[in-house]
Amino acid sequence: MILNDKLPIDQVYDILIAKIGDYFKKAGKQRAVVGLSGGIDSAVVMALACKALGTDNVHGILMPSQFSTVQSVSDAVDLADNLNAKYDIIPIEKIYGKFMSEMESYFKFGEWSVAQENLQARIRGTILMTYSNKFDALLLNTSNKSELCTGYGTLYGDLCGSIMVIADLYKVQVYELANYINTDDNVIPAAIMQKAPSAELHPGQKDSDSLPVYDQLDPILYALNEEGKSVDRLISEGADKVLLDRILRLMHGAAFKVHQLAPVITVSDKPVVPANKCL
Repeated sequence: MILNDKLPIDQVYDILIAKIGDYFKKAGKQRAVVGLSGGIDSAVVMALACKALGTDNVHGILMPSQFSTVQSVSDAVDLADNLNAKYDIIPIEKIYGKFMSEMESYFKFGEWSVAQENLQARIRGTILMTYSNKFDALLLNTSNKSELCTGYGTLYGDLCGSIMVIADLYKVQVYELANYINTDDNVIPAAIMQKAPSAELHPGQKDSDSLPVYDQLDPILYALNEEGKSVDRLISEGADKVLLDRILRLMHGAAFKVHQLAPVITVSDKPVVPANKCL
């Protein structure tokens, strides 16, 4: 599904590569670090970074938890191997367990909640930023536009980074870009392309547990953002009111996060971030 028919995907690719390189040049940096999850977003960002900066300058870090599947870890390793990129695997289960045991007497976690999910993301963010400081490498954020619009991201966790590489691409466009990257060489493993999107923050979790499926979500976000259509018009055109109301609630609840984001590489004229955060 191509949402933006004004900018072909090959041009999107070229813009992203050029702006990554330009950002690093202006920052006086050469090295980048990427958190690899075995998902499509981190795979695309890793592939773009290796192309823009050179494989020797990009390091991947895999941070599996007790909820991560063996398949996701192997997919991330296969991606790094396909790119000839260096990587480390730093399990976070023991770190997470230590946090939980130290905080339990204060917070009384009880039943599972979003707090435990966000803690995992923040542990990963801390590891990535520690690598960034230690090795003078900029952290590349891997969040996409669908997630930013709906607040599906953790402040000081998976939303951290020095630059947001694909934050102006909806999820369906990320898949389109992945297919383009694989045109000449299957860098991104087929298993990553085919699996259901998941943050793997609790057993069996899928993005669709928290969000409408992307094939339904992204066209509505695009209609609201890029096309500037009103709610009434979308309903008159046949949009499901229950679905639309759900998406609007997510968007309104996510607005506060946008102001705390790193600079975003833009490929459209309707990014979700303020102008002063656009690259």
